Amino acid sequence: MKYLFIITILVSLSCLLAMEVTTASNIDLKRYAGKWYEVARTPNPFQRACSSNTTAEYYLQNDKIKVINSCKKSNGELKQIEGQARVVNKDNSKLKVSFVRVFGKNIFWGDYWIIDIDDNYEWALVGEPHQRYAWILSRSQEMNQETLKYIISIAVANGYKEDKFRVTKQYLE
Repeated sequence: MKYLFIITILVSLSCLLAMEVTTASNIDLKRYAGKWYEVARTPNPFQRACSSNTTAEYYLQNDKIKVINSCKKSNGELKQIEGQARVVNKDNSKLKVSFVRVFGKNIFWGDYWIIDIDDNYEWALVGEPHQRYAWILSRSQEMNQETLKYIISIAVANGYKEDKFRVTKQYLE
């Protein structure tokens, strides 16, 4: 019983001490829309089959955003999924996304937070509030190492682990 109490206290303290993820401010969704190349990501279950050329495309549709994620599987086959996003804060930096539709309605909404973004919308760091998943996106298929290290340092400042990021292979099209 004593050990259970100590473990409960330690878990509670670690939750209190966890870094809070901050988001960018005043995201211009018109500028954010379009095609992004994934430069790096933390491992996640929904991209297990993706081995290269991962992209995300965003299309504004009134109060919703159409999302098309695609990648190449190791056998060269294209994997693609379409979903929907909606904004949930006034800065347009916190969105909810869903890739699951049942009877024509999106269900199982997940957090999609724009943590930081380049002033010219050339790169973005996207994640979620529990620091489980993160993506580094770029408007081009290549990113210099200095910029990548800088973006990862922003992720680390938001509680992500540097060693969790994996660079995505982008074979030039």
